Amino acid sequence: MILDTLHLTKETLREEVEKMKSKGYRFVTITCLEIDEDFVELLYHFDKDLELIHYRMQVAKGTTMPSVSTIFFAAFLVENEIYDQFGIKFDDLVLDFGGTLYLDEDEEEVTSTPFCRYSVKRK
Repeated sequence: MILDTLHLTKETLREEVEKMKSKGYRFVTITCLEIDEDFVELLYHFDKDLELIHYRMQVAKGTTMPSVSTIFFAAFLVENEIYDQFGIKFDDLVLDFGGTLYLDEDEEEVTSTPFCRYSVKRK
């Protein structure tokens, strides 16, 4: 198993993900890590024949990122989850929950997400 981490930017994200798909890699997930009060790190994970490739980038909180769900449909779920937990929005989601992935129909606040350090009140 080879572990490789590559850096990318918001501007090169979709192009690099398209390359991974064309090479036969499958999308595994996206990991979001809080770095400090202002920044998070996004790690995009791909697999092919037990070879893992990871793309990494730091983004400011409140940034709107391009969605990769138009390339790998399954990404819509983790992108919605990252929005709910970290406030990073994704443009062009194929299925956008609008920040309500974790809300029950009668709730107005996200209060029971497993990793959310913040209470998110919806207007």
